[in-house]
Amino acid sequence: MTAPAPIAATAVPALLVLPLLTAATIPSTPDLGKAEGQCRPNEKGPAFLVTVDGLKDRQGNLKLEVYPDNNDDFLEDDNVLINAGKTFRRVEVPVPASGTPQLCVRLPGPGTYAVSLLHDRNEDRKFNWTIDGIGFAGNPKLGWGKPKARKASAKAGAGLTPITIVLNYRHGLGVAPLKRKK
Repeated sequence: MTAPAPIAATAVPALLVLPLLTAATIPSTPDLGKAEGQCRPNEKGPAFLVTVDGLKDRQGNLKLEVYPDNNDDFLEDDNVLINAGKTFRRVEVPVPASGTPQLCVRLPGPGTYAVSLLHDRNEDRKFNWTIDGIGFAGNPKLGWGKPKARKASAKAGAGLTPITIVLNYRHGLGVAPLKRKK
């Protein structure tokens, strides 16, 4: 009797293996994109300086995120974007006790980027339309869904590019900027 032949390794199509390997490369964490997005004193290069307008109160955190300027990647999971080698930057800071908040976020180069700003009032790191505020570059009017990337984008130059984002909060059945008392 002859010995059984060794079992050959089964070939697994690369398309099945690649997502498993890629997903394991960088573990998901709320800190993804923060090191790349951090502005440092006297550092040259492209960045957005975002002025926050329409803040409801002084509780919670502000979370600014930068995405590629296309509908497929805009507001996509940060881990997916980073593992695919796409642009994702994040800056997260406590709401300051006074004054007009400004956040600086580094960019990989001059160009157009989609930008979102979350006033995470309950600090759960996700948007809850009944509690939190949300805004986008370009300050598009918001409906029931996310805006198109081109309406939520800004063009960055080679240096510091100032933009203002107006926050929107629950108002009736939708979200809109707060009405200011005159």
